[in-house]
Amino acid sequence: MRKHIYSVVFYCTVFALLLVSLSCTKEPNTTRSETTKLALRDVGHHLLLSNQDSTSLIMPVINLGNFKYELSFENQLSIHPDTLVKHIKISFEKASLPNQYLTEVIKCEDNQVAYSYEMKENKENGIIPCGGRQLHSDCYLVTVRFTKITKAGSGYTLPIVLSIIGIFGLLLFKFFRTRSKPSNEINQDNYKAIGQYKFYPEQNNLVKAATEISLSKKECELLALFVANPNKIIKRDELTKKVWEDHGVFVGRSLDTYISKLRKKLQEDASIKLTNVHGVGYKLEVL
Repeated sequence: MRKHIYSVVFYCTVFALLLVSLSCTKEPNTTRSETTKLALRDVGHHLLLSNQDSTSLIMPVINLGNFKYELSFENQLSIHPDTLVKHIKISFEKASLPNQYLTEVIKCEDNQVAYSYEMKENKENGIIPCGGRQLHSDCYLVTVRFTKITKAGSGYTLPIVLSIIGIFGLLLFKFFRTRSKPSNEINQDNYKAIGQYKFYPEQNNLVKAATEISLSKKECELLALFVANPNKIIKRDELTKKVWEDHGVFVGRSLDTYISKLRKKLQEDASIKLTNVHGVGYKLEVL
């Protein structure tokens, strides 16, 4: 049951992070940029119509970076500030674009600002100069810079939410894995008691209190034989045959070397002794 829960948490986390990846790959800024360009072209269209011009071209809208865009025209035109303010507001609302921005009308010849205004979230704080005076026919650039990107249309809400879900899921998964780690690494009841030690042959582990002691494969096989025959002498020939018979060439001192290693790993419990019975074999004594 626990493993099932961990699997569900893990796969939900992976799914959430995958969605984040796909959302980020689509690049929300790119979507907003294209929407802004279309909205500004709509503004340019209405400005030309107010000049009784239905044939000249609106030049490609340029993304200048830092949330700033530039609208330009093929031919000269006159701009009435009221018309400009009105159509930018209408077009941006239709496109669900942020409602806080700074607009500037710039003369092409000297880059001087001929007219500008700023829209803020609180309309009373917006700065819109008197729009009664029309800008005479000339070459103009219209720039718009968004001053605060907080609207849902910004495109970041979904990736942020999914990122939070993904991070939370990973933390939850790590928490449960950490708590369950001992039961996974040391198979709960599948151990043999040796004095104060717990011997887990499947995991090649000895555990004393909270301390884990790793065993090599040969150490584990030898200890398993001793544990199966406590306080009994096991002959050298029997030990070497069962542990080394199918594993290559046996070197005469190998058995003694591994017995010495086992003694060191069992030395924390004085009730356990690996005794050498001279000329015969070894015995695991458990008091």
